[in-house]
Amino acid sequence: MQNIPLAERIRPKKLADVIGQKHLIGKNGSLKSAIDNKLIPSMILWGPPGVGKTTLSHLIAQELDRPFYTLSAINSGVKDVREVIQKASSLGLFGKDIPILFIDEIHRFSKAQQDSLLGAVEKGVITLIGATTENPSFEVISALLSRSQVYVLESLSKEDLQALLERAIREDEVLKKQNISLKETAALIQISGGDARKLLNILELVASSINEDEIVITNDIVIQKAQQNIVQYDKNGEQHYDIISAFIKSIRGSDPNAAIYWLARMIEGGEDVKFIARRLLILASEDIGNANPTALIMANNCFQAVNIIGFPEARITLSQTVIYLACSLKSNSAYMAINNAQEEVRSSGNLSIPLHLRNAPTKLMKELGYGKGYQYSHNKLADAQEFLPTEISGNPYYKPSNNTKENAFKEGLKNLWKEKYNY
Repeated sequence: MQNIPLAERIRPKKLADVIGQKHLIGKNGSLKSAIDNKLIPSMILWGPPGVGKTTLSHLIAQELDRPFYTLSAINSGVKDVREVIQKASSLGLFGKDIPILFIDEIHRFSKAQQDSLLGAVEKGVITLIGATTENPSFEVISALLSRSQVYVLESLSKEDLQALLERAIREDEVLKKQNISLKETAALIQISGGDARKLLNILELVASSINEDEIVITNDIVIQKAQQNIVQYDKNGEQHYDIISAFIKSIRGSDPNAAIYWLARMIEGGEDVKFIARRLLILASEDIGNANPTALIMANNCFQAVNIIGFPEARITLSQTVIYLACSLKSNSAYMAINNAQEEVRSSGNLSIPLHLRNAPTKLMKELGYGKGYQYSHNKLADAQEFLPTEISGNPYYKPSNNTKENAFKEGLKNLWKEKYNY
């Protein structure tokens, strides 16, 4: 039994034993109601690691007494999906209940792999339960998402994690023999970052490293025993946000050496390649923008490429793109322009659209003056038109930054609009 990890040894045997997620499986939880009614939809369980997505899936199948198949998106392909669907279809011939297919890390499935699930889900051959740590809006194809209910799992609270520790030393057959007492648990809880599996792994690591008749867990002992064994980059904890912040700020500050270092920290820590590439896409528009429009093309190509090739080779493509973005001229003018315009909309409300800009598909609309006076811009008429509501005419939302590309924009706008765009 000692070879089995603690997290597996004390995995809940029934829904009532699950710690946390009461908004879903508590007395009035939406998922609990569906289970009680014996009618569950295909679903996506979205939440950080170690909050019970896999456990919950097993327990749902157990509660409903359904056949249960499981695949991991890391090492399963379209062929594996089709084989499971074929097995599930054959069960239907014998009057069995609809099987549940659990796919861990479904966000790692390609579009083709996700497409292979559609027919079976739509026809009710299987009930799909997909688990993901990533926003399903970005990672699950829309056709599959529209046929599934998304349930959001929350990080475990300090109280939940404390209860989990107490259950472990009270109920686990191995830990019970070690006479463990929890004097201090703050370090255990902080290092775990809300991940129940990580919490139990650290507890087991610390307990197994102390050879005494009575083991008293304190913060100092946890830090001392666990520090050299814990990966310092936690992709869902505080380090995650600090390192991605340092990464983005290094690129924004045009320091490729620092940017590559923080990239390496994320890669070595096991960060999702899509997360890194997605942040580069955002940065290309937010921090570089029209100072170098090619940056967005580079970042988009990088995103597509790393999704195809994956790690470890994706690190090279990421490195190339990070260096390019760090060395590019910077401009946040597009980012500030949309911020300024949105602020105007929030403060001014829905201002009236000038009549000459309105669509006039009917005779009545034309009689009311819709479209009257509009000058077709391609005719290059001498007199510039007004395209803003009268109340905010001349308000400068876009202010070009001082770089080669946008200086050219600035001159062009001055020539066209004269004083109106006199920056």
